[in-house]
Amino acid sequence: MADEEPTAEETTFEDAIEQLEGLVDSMESGDVPLTDLVDKFEQGTKLLRHCQQKLGEAEQRVEILRKNEDSLALEPLTED
Repeated sequence: MADEEPTAEETTFEDAIEQLEGLVDSMESGDVPLTDLVDKFEQGTKLLRHCQQKLGEAEQRVEILRKNEDSLALEPLTED
């Protein structure tokens, strides 16, 4: 099945945000039956968790890079 949607792990942060925006627009339209609203809310909750996880991972990477940067020391260039 080539039309399958990517799993949460394969979904980029940007794609998840775009999907969330689409869900919100759809839910705010007022034309969605209650059962569909609940399904969309559940999907949105999963996407939100995914985005929070991706942001947390990015924050950790930045923190590691900052710590590594702080430990770098400049040494004078010696002439040979």
